[in-house]
Amino acid sequence: MSRNADDLVRFIQDRAGDAPVKYGLILGSGLGHLADAVDGVSIDYAKLTGFPHAGVSGHNPKLVIGTLEGVRVAVFGGRAHYYETGRGDAMRLPLEVLKGLGGEALIATNAAGSLRPDMPTGSLMCLTDHINFSGLNPLIGEQSDARFVPMKDAYDPALRAALLSAAQASDVDLAQGVYAWYSGPSFETPAEIRAIKLLGADAVGMSTVPEVILARFLGLKAAAISTITNMAAGMSDEAISHEHTKAMAPLGAAKLDKVLRRFLQTQT
Repeated sequence: MSRNADDLVRFIQDRAGDAPVKYGLILGSGLGHLADAVDGVSIDYAKLTGFPHAGVSGHNPKLVIGTLEGVRVAVFGGRAHYYETGRGDAMRLPLEVLKGLGGEALIATNAAGSLRPDMPTGSLMCLTDHINFSGLNPLIGEQSDARFVPMKDAYDPALRAALLSAAQASDVDLAQGVYAWYSGPSFETPAEIRAIKLLGADAVGMSTVPEVILARFLGLKAAAISTITNMAAGMSDEAISHEHTKAMAPLGAAKLDKVLRRFLQTQT
């Protein structure tokens, strides 16, 4: 862990207490309301030196430490994307802080486009694997041999099973599939979507993959759920835009809220 992360961990613990957190949650577009449900302390990213500005509308850049459904969590209300700065490791410091706070696992959420007709807007998808379609990597430049991170079961099977069980108990349909990371910020072309589909992807988005690689590098387990906000380019007549993404995110957010809460209830 970097010196800056150590300093931030002490800064956060001075305000939120030093009881270890169990899970870190990164909230995608339209999901910031979940942070408001945490009984704890909220700290703006601006007060956490080195944290990303999370300058994408629809994100709420604050870290909330506290309890949700009886489990101590660290909720990251916003994320930095590669397309904002050209840095694949933009979320490394927040995840180092999560590890320093005692975190055992990361659960990332995101907004994504669907490549499957049976997974329309408003659906949820639990990631089983990913395709790094961007070809980028957040560990480029890392000097230690720890950079050679094995990625088999990057999306922890036990966490996935628990999330699927929570969805079933909540009467929420949670699909499973492969997520492709596209760098953005422009959306994919129909030809790119056809290529990604041929490679085996079920959904596409502009985040999560670098976070999962970093989590595994840091020794954190990982899981992720996509909220489907649109059909990918060429899959429907939808007019895809960021405004459309923000408008459609609430359709899946209520379902995801139920799943995450039920999941945490089983972790106490």
